[in-house]
Amino acid sequence: MAKIISSFFISVDGVVESPDQWHFPYWNDEMGAVVQAGVQSAVAMLMGRKLYEEWSAYWTSTDADQDFAVALNNVRKYVVSSTLEKADWDNTTVISGDVAGKVRELKEQTDGDIQMSGSATTVRWLLANGLLDELNLLVHPIVVGHGQRLFEDTPTHPLKLVKSETFQTGVLNLTYAPDAD
Repeated sequence: MAKIISSFFISVDGVVESPDQWHFPYWNDEMGAVVQAGVQSAVAMLMGRKLYEEWSAYWTSTDADQDFAVALNNVRKYVVSSTLEKADWDNTTVISGDVAGKVRELKEQTDGDIQMSGSATTVRWLLANGLLDELNLLVHPIVVGHGQRLFEDTPTHPLKLVKSETFQTGVLNLTYAPDAD
């Protein structure tokens, strides 16, 4: 059975929106190794519609970071959406209708990690429906002050810290799992 693992670049004040505007000064080999390990462990990617639209436009036409582009273009992708009718990106399936049931079925029928990067709305929904297995946060030592936060108007969800690591840049690599106790 697969695990759904979500990863975010996040600021100290919880902002996950537009990390390209504040994240790169903190990028180093330690962070690169963590991101690479996540990509390599993925047998599938799960994303919301907005991220799908951004990534499918970018990663199918860029010359940047070809290893990452090839990995994303080749991996199975699942898009949670009530509005997207079809997906043109290779190896992509749209999940709509009984989303919770279909995601549970996907987890049961998949061996390995189903990775997520971004898609805050989808992660909140997965957590609320007991479908998220791990939440990886790369907490950057910066206050962004504006933008979408990972948890906005969210009910309480107890989490337990599974792993922690501090990078030389001051970024915290934190892994949480839902705490059922």
